[in-house]
Amino acid sequence: MEDFTLMTLLAVFEEIFGRGLFWAMVAVAVAITLGYVYVLVRDRAMSMRKFLLAQLSMPIGGVAAVAFVMMMTNSGFADIGGPIDWIVLLGVFVAGAVGFAILVYVVQSLVRGKEADI
Repeated sequence: MEDFTLMTLLAVFEEIFGRGLFWAMVAVAVAITLGYVYVLVRDRAMSMRKFLLAQLSMPIGGVAAVAFVMMMTNSGFADIGGPIDWIVLLGVFVAGAVGFAILVYVVQSLVRGKEADI
C-alpha cells in the first residue's frame, strides 16, 4: 500500500465488513447523526439528565463495538500483536462508546420528548 487515500481506506473497510454491511453501517451512522441534530434543534438545549444516562451507557457501546469488530475480522485477543493493534482497538472502543451514547440520547429524546431538567 503505497498511498494512504480515502479510497484505500474505504476499500479496506469494505473488505473487512463486506460492501453491504459497511454501507449499511454508514447509513445508520448518518441517520443517528441527523436524529441528534434534529433533537438538538427541536429542544434548543441539551438535557443533562438524558446526557448523564447516555454517558452511563458508553461502556456497553464500547464493548459491543470491540466484540463486533473481533467477530467480523475472525480475530481474537491473542492475535493482537503490537502497539498499533492496541491503539486501533482503543479507537474502536471509543468510537463505539461515543456512538452508542449519542444513540441513547437521541432515543431518550424521541421517546420522552422535551422535559424540564430538575
